[in-house]
Parts: sequence; structure tokens; C-alpha cells
Amino acid sequence: MEIDIRKRKIGLNFNEKGTAEIYLWAPYASRVNLITNNSELDLIRKDFGYWYLETKALKDGDEYGFKICYSEETAHQTSGVKNLYRADPASLWQKAGVAGNSTAINLNAFTWTDQNWQGLPLEDFIIYELHTGTFTDSGDFKSIEDKLQYLKDLGVTAIELMPVAQFSGDRNWGYDGVFPFATQNSYGGPEALQHLINACHEVGLAVILDVVYNHMGPEGNYFNDFGPYFTDKYQTPWGQALNFDDANCDPVRDYFIENVLMWFRDFHVDALRMDAVHAIKDFSAIPILKEIKTYVNQLADHTGRSHQLIVELDLNDPKYINDPDCGGYGMDAQWVDEFHHALRVTAGQEPNGYYADFNGIEQLAKSYEDAYVYDGQYSPHREKKFGAKATENEGKQFVVFSQNHDQVGNRMLGERTSELVSFEMCKLLAAAVFCSPFVPLVFMGEEYGETNRFQFFTSHSDKELIEAVRKGRKAEFAAFHSRAETPDPQSDETFLTSKLDWNKISQQPHSNLLQYYKALISLRKEYKSLSTLNRENVKASSFVDQNCLILERWHEQERLICLMNFSDQEQTLTLENGYQYQNIFNSSSTAWGGSTDVDTAPVQNKVTILSESISIFLCENV
Repeated sequence: MEIDIRKRKIGLNFNEKGTAEIYLWAPYASRVNLITNNSELDLIRKDFGYWYLETKALKDGDEYGFKICYSEETAHQTSGVKNLYRADPASLWQKAGVAGNSTAINLNAFTWTDQNWQGLPLEDFIIYELHTGTFTDSGDFKSIEDKLQYLKDLGVTAIELMPVAQFSGDRNWGYDGVFPFATQNSYGGPEALQHLINACHEVGLAVILDVVYNHMGPEGNYFNDFGPYFTDKYQTPWGQALNFDDANCDPVRDYFIENVLMWFRDFHVDALRMDAVHAIKDFSAIPILKEIKTYVNQLADHTGRSHQLIVELDLNDPKYINDPDCGGYGMDAQWVDEFHHALRVTAGQEPNGYYADFNGIEQLAKSYEDAYVYDGQYSPHREKKFGAKATENEGKQFVVFSQNHDQVGNRMLGERTSELVSFEMCKLLAAAVFCSPFVPLVFMGEEYGETNRFQFFTSHSDKELIEAVRKGRKAEFAAFHSRAETPDPQSDETFLTSKLDWNKISQQPHSNLLQYYKALISLRKEYKSLSTLNRENVKASSFVDQNCLILERWHEQERLICLMNFSDQEQTLTLENGYQYQNIFNSSSTAWGGSTDVDTAPVQNKVTILSESISIFLCENV
């Protein structure tokens, strides 16, 4: 089926006449019927396993599903059952959850008021990652809108929503989604998401949506009842691999391309964060990511807006973010976990599990300059040489952080940074991110030192699955050698205690930390040396014995020197001779709960900085 960037041609859509058009891929079915409250209608068989129906019997808001019949010869190619009733695998609205009927909805009925919004360039992204269910007490899209002014005042320019595709139950991180086109019912559904995005654009915030194209969740996953959405050629850490390069893969590829286009076109999402693309198994001549990028570019030409693709990638392979003309996949940016790992070990993180590959300050300095820590060296954790150099890639192509949902929630107990390090170290870690030549990301609550733990939670209904998830979580942390008890993912308490406590922002030291983050973000915006993500104008020098680092950033005649002391003692560092330096920012200032004031008198040569702090100097005689 040919993809039309202007409109969706999978699932149920309402055309210009208000008539419902349905496309369903069920290549082995002998008969498919549309079931509504009032009728049962035959779908017409089309080429390549598609079934089609145009009907006035289905209206906006009606419930529907499909009865699928298989012959003796074809039933074994799917689930083995001859007659099935299933919701639409491309459903937009699962009001009653994964086991209920689909609900017809016309996405074009929403009235947008963001016509003047053109999006933001990647280099201007300051990302705030949040989980809808735990960001507010209500845990829905509508309540996020009440916090938009708070986020604007903080200084962030984009919010990133963890996955919102329909999952089982009403609480989940979102990576167990089984209806990729349907917006989670407990969050408010598709119209509420459109309303949130429109509101974000009205106040000047971009919206990034986290999507999962490497696996499907375990409960409510009925794709095998329709056709070969999965392949046995590969396995992922989370189950069956999606069929992107095996027999009958074309409709599967089209399904996910349509999904990408829908979020950009029909929901006005600015960027997608694509989960763990290293787990997408695809040896096609044109890999699925590259094909997705081709269609996204076509859509951007049509809409006049920028549509960005940001990938989570654990391969240190710049091929993913290189331009297609240079043999790359064309992804716009990627997350850099290695910056985080080097930063955390520098700050005192025990080198257990995947942190075992990192020695701290030297590798942090390398990441500032090279993005990847491992770009061809031997990795003891992986027991092989790992990575390739990314010297030709721009700073805006790398997203860095001191914490995110994975690095917090995938700790066994879900402890946030505020619980693991001192108040002063929290400030230093934040500045280490915002002074980098990369795109910074903040995880919700980080900016005021939230202490409620963000833990892994689910709300499955299948008892065997619940127990399997519990056992899996315990096994996952065997390498970290902890004696503590793994929190029960299925428990209400695990979910409720993961919610942000907004009362803290008016209490100390949380209020001081919030003001510090605002000042830090403002500083990044004010100085071109920080906001211009030119990797050529970066120099990082590590001092292992002192556990200190000097980061230099410059733009034209402006030069900033960032002195970071990760040790628990005062340290004296020597600056280049011949220049005068004026202190413009000090994380240990009394303004933010520290013990000293910023001394703006010019200095030369030697500078003493307090323990667990950063001092930023403007070099006046460049």
C-alpha cells in the first residue's frame, strides 16, 4: 500500500465527506468483518493482504472491532484460532483499555491554534523529560498544562513525554505499549494530548514524544492474530523482534512509518525520541530508520515545520546520525549514556554493572571533546573493542544528562541523585551538563532535588506475567550485589511514591536548588560560548589526582573557563598565563544555599575552588 504523507491510510479514518475508511492488514484471513453496535459489514480483500471498507455506518465516537476468519490451511500461520474478534491494531482510542473495543475518532476535528509555531532548532532544545502518570497528582495530560508556566519560568524549551501508547492497566512507564497509534486512556486519550501540545506551542515549548519501535508489550498484544508482525530471526531483551526485514515485512514497515507521520502531522509533535534503536533488527538495503527519515523529510517539506528524530542508541555508531548522503541513517540526534556514566563515576558512583567500564574524570573530559567515551578502544565490560569516532558530528546531535528515567528508575530502588550525593554535588552535576557542548536534558523533579524515588511500576492483570516481571526485576540487579529488597512493580505504593511532591519547591533546600537551575539555564542562554554547540571550540583537561576538570568553551571573542572540582576538598588549579579571568558564576554561592559569594575581581594564574563545586570565569583578553 502506498504511503500518503498528507493523510493516514491505515486503521480507521474519516475522509473529507465524513465517511469512514478502513484499512486492515490480515494477509492470511479468509474473511474479515467490521463489527459495530448496529451492523456487521464485510471488508473487501485488496492486494498484499490488506482489507478495505468505506462505510457511513460508523460515526465519530462509535465503538468497533473486527471478526477475523481463517481457513484450516491458514489458521496455523497466525495464532491457530479460526475465528477471532479483535480491536483494531491501528486503533486511535482504546477507551476501555487493551481488552476493549476500539473507538472511532476523527483526529482532524481538533481545532489547532498553533499555526505560527515553526518548531525549534535542535541546538535550542533544553529538554525536560517527564512521565505523565507521576508528574502530577492527577497523572494526566490536562494537569501537565497547569505546569507549563512553571516550566517556562524554569527556562526549558521542550518537554519530552515518556511513551503514551496504550498499555495494559492505568500505570506503566509506557514501554509496554501494545496499541502504538492509541493514546493512553488513563492519561486522557488523543484529544487531550492534542490539547496539551497546542497549549505547549502557545507558550513556546516544543514537544518530544518517546516512541517504541523495537518491541511490543506483553499484555494485550494481539498482533500475531493478524499477520507476521514479528520474526523468529531475532530476539530482543523484551521478547519477539518486529519484522522489519523478513518475509512480508513491507506492511509492517509501512505500519510504523504511518505511526511516525501521524505523531508529526496529526498531533503536531516536534520530535520523536525513538527508544533503543540498537534493538531494531534490520539488515534491509534501506533500513527502516533511514526510510522513516525519508518520509519525515517529505512531510517537513509539506508542513513547513521541523520534525526531528532523536534516538536512544547503545552502539556508539555515528552511522545512525550521519547524513544519508554519507551512508548514514539521517537521525537528527542521539542520547549519550556514556557522558552520564563517566559523570556519575567521577561524582563517586560505584563502578558496578555497566559503570565498570568507566574510570571517572579522564573519560568525562574525553566525552566533552569526543561525545563517545568508547570510540574504538577495548571495553572490559563488553570484552571487545567498541564504538567508532564521531568527529564529524555536530554538538546538537548529542543529548546529555546527569539523570533520566532509565538511570534513576533502573536503579533497583529508584533513588534520585538528590538521595545519592550531597546538595553541592547535585549543583555541580547539573552545571556539568549545562556547560557541555551538547543538548541538555533534565529529568522531572531534578531541578528542585525531588527525593521521592522514581521506581519501575506496572499494572498488568495476568498473574503469571506479574510474577514473571517481579522475578525479572530481581534478576536484573544481580550484578549490583545489593542486599535490599526489590520494590514490587505491581504494587500501588510503588507507583504512588514515584509521584513528584510539588510542595517541596517552596521548602529549603529545594527552593534554593530550583533558583540555581533557573540561573544556570539563563547563563547557558546568555553566553554564546555555551549556547553555540560548536565542538571545535571545546577543550577539556582532567586532573586525576585532584578529581578536577577544566572545560573551556569559546565563541568568537568570548571565552568561558569552567573549573569543576568533584573532590571533597578545596583544590587550586592553574589557568593559562597572560589572560585575566572574571568569575561570573559559582555553584557554592550563598544565593543558592552555598557558603561563599561570587568574587568578581579579576584573577590570573591560580584559582582555588571549593569542594564539589563549579566556578565559571569569563576570559576578558582573548
